[in-house]
Amino acid sequence: MECISVFDMLKIGVGPSSSHTLGPWRAAERFIGELLEKRSLPSVAHIQVHLYGSLSLTGKGHATDLAVMLGLTGADPVTFPIQNISQIINDIKEHKILALNNVHKLQFDPKLDIVFKKEFLPFHANGMTFTATLTNGKTIEETYYSIGGGFVVKEEQNRAKKKFEVFKTFPYPIENGAELLTSCKKENKSVSELVLENERSLRSDTEIDQGLQQIWDTMLQCMYVGCHTEGNLPGGLNVRRRAYDTHQKLKGNLPYSTPTEWLETIRKTEVKFRSILKWVSCFALSVNEVNASLGRVVTAPTNGSAGVIPAVLMYYLVIENHKATFKHIKQFLLVAGEIGSIFKKGATISAAMGGCQAEIGVSSAMAAAALTELLGGTPEQVLMAAEIAMEHHLGLTCDPIGGLVQIPCIERNCMGAIKAINAAELALDSDPTNAKVPLDKVVNTMWETAKDMSTKYKETSEGGLAVGVYLSDC
Repeated sequence: MECISVFDMLKIGVGPSSSHTLGPWRAAERFIGELLEKRSLPSVAHIQVHLYGSLSLTGKGHATDLAVMLGLTGADPVTFPIQNISQIINDIKEHKILALNNVHKLQFDPKLDIVFKKEFLPFHANGMTFTATLTNGKTIEETYYSIGGGFVVKEEQNRAKKKFEVFKTFPYPIENGAELLTSCKKENKSVSELVLENERSLRSDTEIDQGLQQIWDTMLQCMYVGCHTEGNLPGGLNVRRRAYDTHQKLKGNLPYSTPTEWLETIRKTEVKFRSILKWVSCFALSVNEVNASLGRVVTAPTNGSAGVIPAVLMYYLVIENHKATFKHIKQFLLVAGEIGSIFKKGATISAAMGGCQAEIGVSSAMAAAALTELLGGTPEQVLMAAEIAMEHHLGLTCDPIGGLVQIPCIERNCMGAIKAINAAELALDSDPTNAKVPLDKVVNTMWETAKDMSTKYKETSEGGLAVGVYLSDC
């Protein structure tokens, strides 16, 4: 049984993709760590990286090559100044010199030393191999897999060993929805209360609050930046940023100067039904436009689906409860994280393995469940909301045009957010004892659907809109 923290499901990183950008970035960092452990880093004469499967097929559009280079330099995606990315990458390409861990310089030509190989490795669609050649001629080689949401593993047995070792720390081990409900009933706790007890086995209350506050601050900053940045997204599709235009129409002439003041200003506006839809879409658009431009976002549970959860949380803060505090934000994130972990354990959160149902579908389920608890729903209704949201994303393919996380990815976050709100309302108006489809059944169905889905619809840009729409049309 796997122990997954809310901080595993909600990670701060750099866009555009958790599996194709953040994961390879972390894998490169991990390889550097292993070289340091072996005390081999000063002896490295040459490094080459091979990207396989989905990482190869959509790697350029997802900036996988850039992420690998940044990771090899020792940059941290959580704290690294994203405005410096272009300068560092341009310097490496121009001078063909890479500073390994920012200390050991060696010859590195991205065109030759980052190799895109279309074949798939057997364990996972997102495989990559790092090979370091030492001055004595010996080599050190490691293969990693980016399995979605920024998670990186070496091989299945390593992950299984980690599961066993870490699992012992949770007082309420949860593998699926049924176990979550059983524990909530037995302990007479809400979902968020139960999850909080598990988190307390890993870190102090102060650390939990600080971590969740940082996650929310990053989400809010991301929405703020997205709503105040105009122009076109990078990548060649010339997609115009729409959050800026929508935000300008909605906000009017309201004064503010910080993200927090911006939130409070929006709360004071009179919002009607049609503008509610526009605000929610605006929040989701803003996040994923920032994500598409290599901005800093929170994987929720992935970068490609990063806009759904903050958009629905903003809906609660702006529409449902103007007096909401950090306590409510914390509650929302705890529930969302737990629901995401159930999908990760029982299925996947990787579009390369399951299509977009594994990203937008899961994020919508996470948001629906969290909103339901904040609106007074029981644990049964919380799980029902998650089930409803996922049920109506089943079979959703991942077919990004040009391998970019832009079309249709950005708009899908708007749809996922709206569906999450609707799913919460349906669950709150329903008697869960009459539910026909439990959450665990839809998780299993999602996984079976993922296994049956053609590879061309799993983040390869070889099917769907990716081939149905020519780049010249964009």
